[in-house]
Amino acid sequence: MINPPPLKPGDRIAIVAPARKVSLSDLTSAIDTFSSWGLDVAISENVKSEAHAYLAGTDQERLEGFQDLIDDPSVKAIIAARGGYGSTRILDSLDFSSFKKSPKWIIGFSDITAIHLKLLQLGCKSVHGTMPILFSQPNARTSVESLKNLLFNNSFEIKCDPSSRNRLGSADGVLVGGNLSLVVDSLGTSSEINTNGCVLLIEEIDEYIYRMDRMMTQLKRAGKLEQLNGLIVGHMTDMKESTLAFKEDVEQIILNAVKDFYFPVAFNFPSGHENPNFAWIHGEKVILNVGQKEVSLKSESI
Repeated sequence: MINPPPLKPGDRIAIVAPARKVSLSDLTSAIDTFSSWGLDVAISENVKSEAHAYLAGTDQERLEGFQDLIDDPSVKAIIAARGGYGSTRILDSLDFSSFKKSPKWIIGFSDITAIHLKLLQLGCKSVHGTMPILFSQPNARTSVESLKNLLFNNSFEIKCDPSSRNRLGSADGVLVGGNLSLVVDSLGTSSEINTNGCVLLIEEIDEYIYRMDRMMTQLKRAGKLEQLNGLIVGHMTDMKESTLAFKEDVEQIILNAVKDFYFPVAFNFPSGHENPNFAWIHGEKVILNVGQKEVSLKSESI
């Protein structure tokens, strides 16, 4: 896997909006934070676009904004301003040929999962972590600090308390995944997720419970669970019941989907649409330990 170099003071980092629109005022806290790290901050022109009601510009504007940053050798990292929806509309038109020659960190989560999966197909690592629109949240400090530590050190270690629903054990493998809807959305596309021998991390927001069951069933039917080495379940935020309640919780649904397999499973992991949302490297070889007293996930190199 291609491993972009760590950042250092004086490097240039760029903010782009490949999905939902964002206002410049929402980026102030992140710009100030990056500057305090000694980084030079650039903003993609498409962030200012008002050409679409929901998206941060037309598909062409968002494509050109992202492509310019990929091709710009002075930019050492690209961070998505926010998620939402829209990255998949431009994904197959992006040209990563210059990126593979001069790799840089691409950072984000939620809708940016689609970009992480594309980079994985190309053999490139990327960073699943918090995004600029969230930096101003009063409880975001630990999420932001974890992102800084990862970007300047090219490694990570995350520890958390265990859940009573966990399936204990240890595993290693390449860490993949992100937002469950986007992972499922990748099936049958040029960036379809490969989970064989991997540790899969999933998180979700604002979904009906029965749809969680449908997505986990689809992953199982597609053969994406049977060859896993481990499963990590991050934040499941604002999950909803439909009018006719499904009456199974998320943990039940997931454990049912993996009942025929024997890898460790960790619930309530600090990754996703809540704080703390600790940064991790997509495509990194990791060691997962799901113990009775602690869950840990770390870069294999640590």
